[in-house]
Order: sequence, then C-alpha cells, then structure tokens
Amino acid sequence: MSQSAPADGRLGVAKTYKLYVGGAFPRSESGRSYPVRDAGGALLAHAALASRKDVRDAVSAARSAFRGWSGATAYNRGQVLYRVAEMLQGRHDQFVDDVVAAEGVPRERASTLVDATIDRWVWYAGWTDKIATVLGSVNPVAGPLLNWSTPEPTGVVAVLAPQSSSLLGLVDVLAPVLATGCTAVVVASEQRPLPAIELAEVLATSDLPGGVANLLTGRVAELAPWLASHAEVQALDLTGAPEELAPDLERAAAATVKRVLPRIGSEYDPLRPPGTARLRAVTEIKTVWHPVGH
Repeated sequence: MSQSAPADGRLGVAKTYKLYVGGAFPRSESGRSYPVRDAGGALLAHAALASRKDVRDAVSAARSAFRGWSGATAYNRGQVLYRVAEMLQGRHDQFVDDVVAAEGVPRERASTLVDATIDRWVWYAGWTDKIATVLGSVNPVAGPLLNWSTPEPTGVVAVLAPQSSSLLGLVDVLAPVLATGCTAVVVASEQRPLPAIELAEVLATSDLPGGVANLLTGRVAELAPWLASHAEVQALDLTGAPEELAPDLERAAAATVKRVLPRIGSEYDPLRPPGTARLRAVTEIKTVWHPVGH
C-alpha cells in the first residue's frame, strides 16, 4: 500500500482511492484529494476529499436502493451479509496489513481486530431473520381485536464511523444498519480511511446491491452537517462525530425529525460484545389492528 520503493528497487504504484457511491467508484465531484499517512507519518496513498455534492449523490443512491433492499427477504439479506464475511476471510492478510498501517498496532493485535470484524459480519448476518421475532410482539387487547407490532427499517441512515477503529469500528456501526433492511451513507475515519475503502471494494464485488452501502472519505466536519440536515436521511449515527460538533448536528437533525444515535462519550471499544441496541435504533415499530370474528 505504501508508495515507498519495494526491496527489488521498483517504484511503488501510487494510488489515489475513490469514493464508493451507488455501487461505483467515482472521483470526488470537487476533484480534491488528501494525503493519508501511516501511524509513523509515511505517505500511504491519497483519498478522495468528498464534497456536499458527493453527499447528495450518496443519499440519492441510498434512497434509490432502499425499496429493493428493504423489500428483500430477511433470509436473502442474511445470505448477502454472510457473503461479505466470506470475502473478508479470503482477504484476511490484506486487511491485517491495512489495519497495521492505519492504526500502528502490532500485527497480532491487527489480526485479532480483523478476526473480530469477520465475526461481527457473521453475527449480524444471523440476525436478519430474527429481528422481527425479537423486536416484534402480539399485544393483549380488551375486545374482539388482534393487535401485533412488527419492526420495519427506518430508511436511509447516515453513519459517522469511529475515528480510531478504522475497520472493526466501521463494521460495528454499518452491519446492523444493513441487517435491518436500511441503506447507509458512511463517512469513514478521516485520518484512517484506507481499510474502509478496501472494505468498499469487498462490498462492490459481493452480492450487495449498488447503493445499499455508500462510503465517503474526507473531512467529517465538512460532510456531517449536510447529512444531518438532509431531508431524505431518516437517521443519523454520531459515533464518530467530533465532540464539539455533535450538539450542532443533533440540532440540525431535529429540524427534519431524524432518529439520532448519540456520540459515545468514552473511548470507542470495538471489541466489546455486540448487542441488539443498534438494530433497535434504526427500526420503526408498526402496530396493526385486526378484528377477530365471533
């Protein structure tokens, strides 16, 4: 990944990574990019510096993909997510290299994080056809009526990925969104975006339909306000939001009555056990009444 010369004396192939929008890899509309460096300060590559127009394009792609993804069977969504896990497993060593370079952790630690990333995809893939059973209910009523509640995907979810955990943290906030049938627009870690972009390449070559997951790289402070105020975004995850920016984003989201997942106050722990909280956070509960004959 690094642009330094290989041991055989050849020059490395310099790479400028692109965005992932609508199943394709466009350059930023602005034409901008920014340098990405490893934990020691060496140049790794350049990443696209997304703009407001890129945000609009990503939201439009997510909105267009929502009907098909939310309308797919839960079993099919589980198959698709499991396929992503299979492909991550096949590229395990590459992602270990990416995490080492991005986060500056020992290779053994990076391998643990990649293993946990794969396991996290599998865990949420297994939840796709169980969400309705766990979150839904049949409700007791007084009278000749049947009343039941079922969870439905809330729509397009904007996700500000954790800044410190470049791969596992990203999957931890993205996978539950997709498992519920929602579509996503993700702003990757600003200083550590390359593992996220490599993940986008996995998503693009898996069975995930284009537009279901869209990934932007760039300045969180520049992109987040446009996502928070966008009328076609139904939920906003502030996990990776800068502390000083989070209150403004919450106020902007309130103007369009978004669901808001608050910023985590303490240091993000990607290895904590997953739970159903994020599945609940991006679902709406629909209650149906039906008369019962005598």
